[in-house]
Amino acid sequence: MDQLEVTPKETKSPWGAPVLAPSPCSLADVMSEQLARQLDEEGNTFPEIPDTDVDLTCNPEADTSSDLILAQMLQMEFDREFDTQLRREEKKFNGDSKVSISFENYRMVHPYEDSDSSEEEVDWQDTRHDPYKADKPTTTPKKGFVGKGKNITTKHNEDVCGRKNTARMDNFGPEVQVGDGIGMDLKLSNHVYNALKQHCNTEQRRSARLHEKKEHSTAEQAVDPRTRLLMYKMVNSGILENINGCISTGKESVVFHANGGNSFEEMIVPEECVLKVFKTTLNEFKNRDKYIKDDYRFKDRFSKLNPRKIIRLWAEKEMHNLARIKKAGIPCPEVVILKKHILVMSFIGKDHVPAPKIKDAILSSEDMKKAYYQVLNMMQRLYQDCNLVHADLSEYNMLWHDGQVWFIDVSQSIEPTHPHGLKFLFRDCRNVATFFQKAGVTEALNEFELFNTVSELQINSDNEADFLAQIEALEKRNEDHVQKSSKKIFTDTSEDSPPQLNTDDD
Repeated sequence: MDQLEVTPKETKSPWGAPVLAPSPCSLADVMSEQLARQLDEEGNTFPEIPDTDVDLTCNPEADTSSDLILAQMLQMEFDREFDTQLRREEKKFNGDSKVSISFENYRMVHPYEDSDSSEEEVDWQDTRHDPYKADKPTTTPKKGFVGKGKNITTKHNEDVCGRKNTARMDNFGPEVQVGDGIGMDLKLSNHVYNALKQHCNTEQRRSARLHEKKEHSTAEQAVDPRTRLLMYKMVNSGILENINGCISTGKESVVFHANGGNSFEEMIVPEECVLKVFKTTLNEFKNRDKYIKDDYRFKDRFSKLNPRKIIRLWAEKEMHNLARIKKAGIPCPEVVILKKHILVMSFIGKDHVPAPKIKDAILSSEDMKKAYYQVLNMMQRLYQDCNLVHADLSEYNMLWHDGQVWFIDVSQSIEPTHPHGLKFLFRDCRNVATFFQKAGVTEALNEFELFNTVSELQINSDNEADFLAQIEALEKRNEDHVQKSSKKIFTDTSEDSPPQLNTDDD
């Protein structure tokens, strides 16, 4: 019986398919000519020099495959350790001395090299590591001190207060130039800081006052915005056609030339006019009160007004005086209109050329003699007919035009019943007599004779002191009479109506 041949059945491994080992490489393949040539080419090639501008800081992502970069990183680390040791020596060397010595020049790595950003991206104004940024002063906690024992530092410490005062300089006004001291370790004492702060506040107030003065006051040849607006309104309303340049300036007003416009309220406006703009500052003319506070026409209104309204009252006073003088037939400018502190009058002159003052006019001896007698007659009529005293009459306030003397500038004119009326009249007589006597008028009276001629008083004295004493006695007597008469007027008024003084017709 034939024996059957049984083949064994392959069983599957439970661990998966076995990993086949790589076929071994024969020595012949390794020593082949092609492999030798390839290894020779790789060994003879020189490595490229890496870029030295890359960041050399020791971070985990840094590329350390190049030996050059690795050496540079090690050198940078060594330089930092050297700088750290240098700082310790500098601190130990200086100690607590107020004058310190810096070892900054011996450092190997400077602050701008220690930045993580590239040079193009660094903005020292926005970088947190800005070496020039001012350090904020250390704040003291609520308990008022820091530290313990000998190292305790209170809020009254000189260095702490000095640095705080330096930081507070940044709160000064923009007009105060504090410089670059804030960025330094500067310590200001309380005395110095308080002096600087007081100076800063004073400068701010002075600047505000100058700005307000510029906006609300008139200068020599300029006007403030309010005055300019009033002048524009006069032109727009047709009172004036246009306003030309400045004619003259004085201690109390500025005078402009203007061309007259159409008729105003049935009144014919002259072809040529002047605008007398009274200055709203009292710096150059501070003694206005003695001319106006004792004038019974404005006595009750003066004490209740502020300085700006006093100027309007001063312009109103000149308007009333000019109207009274014009009514008596004395040559003077004619009033056109009054708008607050702007007085429009007729122009004394011709073709934009103002009439000269009598001190500047070139007159012959006959014309000077004629002018003297005209002034004498005008002073008598002003005192007797107009019941006024010019109170500032001189060769500067008299014009010569068309062979005639004209009186101007009568804003300070007062009545003889004024407490100082006769004294002002004597001063006017002295000015007039002195001018015409120097001008060569032999017929000119002296101040004593001229005073008696104008006032029709008979004061016999050639001594100025005695003459003034008699004038003061007359003024005292006149003042008592005026007070008694005023009391009588107040008594005669009815009980229901308040007491009122007699007012002028003009």
